[in-house]
Amino acid sequence: MFNLDPRLKNDTHFITAFELCDVLLMNDARYPWVILVPRITGLTEIYQLTQQQQQQLTIESSLVAQKLAELVSADKINVAALGNVVSQLHIHHVARYHSDATWPAPVWGKGDAMPYSNEEFKAVIAQLNLAFS
Repeated sequence: MFNLDPRLKNDTHFITAFELCDVLLMNDARYPWVILVPRITGLTEIYQLTQQQQQQLTIESSLVAQKLAELVSADKINVAALGNVVSQLHIHHVARYHSDATWPAPVWGKGDAMPYSNEEFKAVIAQLNLAFS
């Protein structure tokens, strides 16, 4: 049975489910940040997916990147599957701006996360659900 890593569960809000992946909003209002997590137990790397699953992941990741960029008028979308802290396979999609506090450096380990308020995350999730449908 698939279980989301406790750190991801603690740091994100569920948005929706795609064919392969759960779609999560990172609880950090500093950056529009969506995470895809394939609902397959025991994965740590993309190459562990079947070829068909890899293709589906690419489709879902491209959709998230495109729709997120359009929704928030991002200068750049960073897409990464690091797994150094959380080994469960998950793919980050972070909207970046030339004017953001950490540009051009990575967002990881820079400053403290600013959690969304209840109203903010509900509004953001509604916008993302609409964009991803």
